[in-house]
Amino acid sequence: MNDAHRHLGVLPAYPFYGGPPVNPDVTARATIDELLKDLDAEGTERALILPNYGVPDPDVAFGFNNLVVEAAQRDDRIRCGLWVSAQETDAHRTAGALRLAGEPGVRALKMSFLLGGAPEDPGVEQIFAAAREHDLVVHVHTSPGAGSDIDRVGTLVDRYGDHVKIHLVHFGGGMSGHIKLIGSRFFDWIAAGKQVYTDLSWAIGFAPRWLVTEIDRRGLGHDRVLFASDEPWGDHAGELARMKAAVGGRELSKLVLEETFDKLYR
Repeated sequence: MNDAHRHLGVLPAYPFYGGPPVNPDVTARATIDELLKDLDAEGTERALILPNYGVPDPDVAFGFNNLVVEAAQRDDRIRCGLWVSAQETDAHRTAGALRLAGEPGVRALKMSFLLGGAPEDPGVEQIFAAAREHDLVVHVHTSPGAGSDIDRVGTLVDRYGDHVKIHLVHFGGGMSGHIKLIGSRFFDWIAAGKQVYTDLSWAIGFAPRWLVTEIDRRGLGHDRVLFASDEPWGDHAGELARMKAAVGGRELSKLVLEETFDKLYR
């Protein structure tokens, strides 16, 4: 089993939503050794590791880029993605991150608009140009509302999906996103030749079952779905059980749990 999306690095405590400073990501790992122990315990054969993020201090997530590159170069089970940002205020940080894009083990660039910015920001062009130059996958967080909503993130697939592989994290991230994607949009992109991929971490219970049913019915999309735990924000055991329940007994299982990861992240 391969994991196409998990994080490395421990965040500082932060007073989310006006409450006291807290550390909700209780299984976050600070070191490569701790990460490797988790992979061993889970039986995870390969993983894509991304910098942990979630507090509104850009230096935190950018600061984990060297750590994930080191992890990828230390153990062949690991590939990594670099944290980047389209915000103008992060331009110098993103430029520094992109200087690592050619390092061995780097297979993705990770963007999220949860901490600001939008898919329309000019800095997006530089990120996708680097992805195309280095043959990297662009990981984009999706969740309902603001810049992360699939209506806005989906414009990146329309604009860049012909030439760059795009991994839509969390498959829309909620009820509206799931219905829009499974109902037509995900399959329309694939039929149009867009290089779009996804994982179902955080997905609402009905979504994996419906997606698998539509893949069977339509006869496409089977090679575009990956298992991902999103540890420490997701729960590996729970995510894996849900995905296995949806794909169990189908040829799709091996693609979702192993083969698509091997092809996409090598």
